[in-house]
Amino acid sequence: MIQVTPQTRILIAKEPLDFRKGIDGTAATCRRVLEESPMTGTLFVFRNRVGTMIRLLLYDGQGFWIATKRMSAGRFRFWQGFEPEDASMRIAAHQLHVLLVGGDWTRTPKAVPDWKKVA
Repeated sequence: MIQVTPQTRILIAKEPLDFRKGIDGTAATCRRVLEESPMTGTLFVFRNRVGTMIRLLLYDGQGFWIATKRMSAGRFRFWQGFEPEDASMRIAAHQLHVLLVGGDWTRTPKAVPDWKKVA
């Protein structure tokens, strides 16, 4: 089971992924393109070229989880908000939930900050 908490670091990739890649190919994309280690516990989110599928990759300390969702009708929204030089962007857990149901995650309200230092 993949558990997503407010503390989970979630990165979405700017460029689409070739979904013929398995776990090793997807992890290699994390290293080469996103310049992030796939073994840090970060949840990586990829979209296919036509926007009908999303793939998640997560390392839980013992092994990799890979999950794919394909829309039966419609498409996932185009991903926006990336800086031109960025290969990925961090999103919050509540934005991931909106994304996975086909919603517009860029319009979700900001949540309360996860942690504040006590003075």
